[in-house]
Amino acid sequence: MASSGEEARSGSPGRAGTGTELGADAAQLDTAEDFEVLEEEEEEEDEDDLSELPPLEDVGRPAREDAQPPERGAGDAAGDPQEWLDVLGNGLLKKKTLVPGQGVDSRPQKGQDVTIRLKATLEDGTVVEENPALTFTLGDCDVLQALDLCVQLLEMGETALVVSEAKYCYGAQGRSPDIPPNASLTLEVELLAARDAPDLELLSGKEKIQLANRKRERGNFFYQQADYVLAINSYDIALRIVGSSSKVDFSPDEEAELLDVKVKCLNNLAASQLKLDHFKAALKSCNLVLEHQPGNIKALFRKGKVLAQQGEYREAIPILKAALKLEPSNKTIHAELSKLVKKHADQRNVETEMYRKMLGNPSTSSTPRKCKDKLPWSIPWKWLFGATAIALGGVALSVVIAARN
Repeated sequence: MASSGEEARSGSPGRAGTGTELGADAAQLDTAEDFEVLEEEEEEEDEDDLSELPPLEDVGRPAREDAQPPERGAGDAAGDPQEWLDVLGNGLLKKKTLVPGQGVDSRPQKGQDVTIRLKATLEDGTVVEENPALTFTLGDCDVLQALDLCVQLLEMGETALVVSEAKYCYGAQGRSPDIPPNASLTLEVELLAARDAPDLELLSGKEKIQLANRKRERGNFFYQQADYVLAINSYDIALRIVGSSSKVDFSPDEEAELLDVKVKCLNNLAASQLKLDHFKAALKSCNLVLEHQPGNIKALFRKGKVLAQQGEYREAIPILKAALKLEPSNKTIHAELSKLVKKHADQRNVETEMYRKMLGNPSTSSTPRKCKDKLPWSIPWKWLFGATAIALGGVALSVVIAARN
């Protein structure tokens, strides 16, 4: 897989997660959560969060006329290579064999590295992609879903036409500048080769870093498309690559770079899990980052947000304060911390009122103002005043009695 990275990132729908497109998507910022930045290329500076982009389309556009299965005549056989196959049964993804392959037994398996020839066109015939040898891992979501789903149905040497709605291509976001939003694509695909993926234990440090980064970048693409489930899948794959055992010795620099990739994946994994309200998993991801880098601001910030989402304001506030101490000028941390402090104060007021009711004391809201102002030590003073009056009365009575005698 390492040898195919340049191909997978250069000129195909499979390179949807490259730095160029990430930079284009980064223009659409959510100022409410601009600290939820994904970890980008190492040479690029961090950008703001794109987590609130609209979700993928649930309903595809009307199917193209040429994508409809032709009416079969009496002489048509079930195995006619010109027959359309409705891949998912929803009419949004169709495949038609143009040139038959070498038989069903020659189909590739998930987890294998496959190489295809690809030509992609828009509905008006504009060619937006041509790649004579695109290589990717089948089933890892390294490329468009349309390709990942259909290539596993190809026989070796088969050439097929795939018509896909935007849902399984570039969705509502499109791909600037050549693929507009909600664009259907027609893909001409030929399966050239399939081989087992390389043994992770035998990869060099450089190869392992490149492979893990490609999976991470693909996760970033899905995150920006608001497809957090697929983003989590890509980050998990990247983490498995980084954490796999190795029979090859790595240099200290390679070890440090692998740790950096791991931290980036964990941070982005936490961001995706938080978007899906998977709080327990997100908290675990943040803690794993902080085990390696206790001062990681993104992990501290997200951990604080996870705890806040769970109503644990008492625990969240010190964590955000620690993040703010590391980066005092960060306005997002300031805003989040202020919000949590107010929520915590409100929570304490509610708890105080609840305890008051449990103990049978009247609510402060229904207590007259003059009662509110009474202090705990006002009763002893009244007692003292009464005692003094009685004492003075006793002295006066003694004087009167003495005078009469």
